[in-house]
Amino acid sequence: MNAEQEKEQRATALLQDPDHYLKQYDLALSCLDMQQNSEALELLDWCIEAQRRDPAALYARAVTNLALGAYRKSACDLMKTIVLDPGFLQAYKHLGFVQFMLGKEEAALKTLQKGIAIDPDYADIYCVLGDAYLDLGEYDKAKEAFDKALDLEPDNPEPHSKIAMYYLSRGDMKGLKREYEILKTLDAALAGQIGTLFFEAP
Repeated sequence: MNAEQEKEQRATALLQDPDHYLKQYDLALSCLDMQQNSEALELLDWCIEAQRRDPAALYARAVTNLALGAYRKSACDLMKTIVLDPGFLQAYKHLGFVQFMLGKEEAALKTLQKGIAIDPDYADIYCVLGDAYLDLGEYDKAKEAFDKALDLEPDNPEPHSKIAMYYLSRGDMKGLKREYEILKTLDAALAGQIGTLFFEAP
């Protein structure tokens, strides 16, 4: 069966079974979870062809392209996601990250600040914001962003790992050790990586 025949078969299935779209979408998410990115991308391409204005499918394809390193394609889908669903917080977080990776620092900071304006209690977005400031050498702003994420979710290992990297960038080994000890109870694997690099004897 060639690509055109497969496309027609899926279109027919969609007409015969309205739930077919959801099945394809769920299958795509399963592929994404299993890091079968190429398979996920193919399914999501079909989903978006069938329903072009579905922000969830566009966002899922953006995340898939991000995993594949296709940053520009990811950014395009993330911008469409936000147009269709202006309150889609994860899209702002990922778009800010992608923009920063593409060297568009000012656009990235604006995107992340827009996400924060929608929900000032979304801890994950402060982690990305802090990373951006850290790379720009704006250490006080980076620390402020990481501290905010920690205040919001003190038991989330992500902000602790970010603040650990902040301490490392500043040469503060006491701060790094403190976060390492906290991470041992929150995320043993992550703590192990830090420990192997900096604290544990070979």
